[in-house]
Amino acid sequence: MSDKKEVLKVRNKKYSEEFKRQAIERAEKEGVPKTAELLGLKNWQLYAWRKQVSHKSSTPEEQRHQEAEMARLKRENVRLEEELSFLKKAVTYFAKTSK
Repeated sequence: MSDKKEVLKVRNKKYSEEFKRQAIERAEKEGVPKTAELLGLKNWQLYAWRKQVSHKSSTPEEQRHQEAEMARLKRENVRLEEELSFLKKAVTYFAKTSK
């Protein structure tokens, strides 16, 4: 029963904003898994904190810019996939005709 209480204590532990900020900075330098292990955290905690910070710091204009960039990248991805498909067909065609 004592083990369950210890697990619950860890699960409900609160961290200060300063600790979270420093942990995120360290994770950017050393990597999330290493930082999480050194600080006694789970990887998902650092990822969640990093996501919270990025959402807080982005303005509506930055979000619109990111959405526009995402749409542009998706369009480019479709174009490149079509180009790759065409090239694969061309390789197949020329491989058949060269024999």
